[in-house]
Amino acid sequence: MLTRRNFLTVAAGMASLFVAGCSGEKDEAPAADSAPEPAKDAPAADVAPVGNVLVAYFSATGNTEGVATAIAGRLGADVFVIEAADPYTEADLNYNDDASRTSVERADGTNPELAQVTPDGWADYDTVLLGYPIWWGEAAWPLRTFVEGNDFAGKTVVPFCTSGSSGIGSSAELLAEMAGAGEWREGERFSAGAGDEAADWVVGLGL
Repeated sequence: MLTRRNFLTVAAGMASLFVAGCSGEKDEAPAADSAPEPAKDAPAADVAPVGNVLVAYFSATGNTEGVATAIAGRLGADVFVIEAADPYTEADLNYNDDASRTSVERADGTNPELAQVTPDGWADYDTVLLGYPIWWGEAAWPLRTFVEGNDFAGKTVVPFCTSGSSGIGSSAELLAEMAGAGEWREGERFSAGAGDEAADWVVGLGL
């Protein structure tokens, strides 16, 4: 897990990446694409969150990672990357193939195994910003495992997602139902490469 002390180093490294023509993670189903351009010149930690804040996210193609990085950088928050124990390949994300991994997991309701379910120091976080791509109108499947595997009691949870076009829909509500605890606030959807927009959005949350 990244901490406040080493986050800026990671963020600086990401700022050197630039990929043109990013198409966005599909809002109908997963699709592979390039990592987005991180937020431009976003000042780090220019908001003082109340209490301990964690940005936890899953990103299959890099789009959600870019948005999550911008949000965490603006807040000076800790970061936890939700990772599948068996990482998804491009073939796994082929929603046109009914035999692809994501298609099969969707059909049978599989909760993918994670490399680490509970972030270090989880009990100490008051607020969790939870990021994910939209797959077939829902939060990407690894979020099922993460949400059901952690206790959200006493935490404020702010969902955010990335998709090609549609909104966040009922994805956050479904996650809140799975969690069964916590104060879940209204979430927000972002397109690929919307780091600046996301950083501005998080300022208005009053965390």
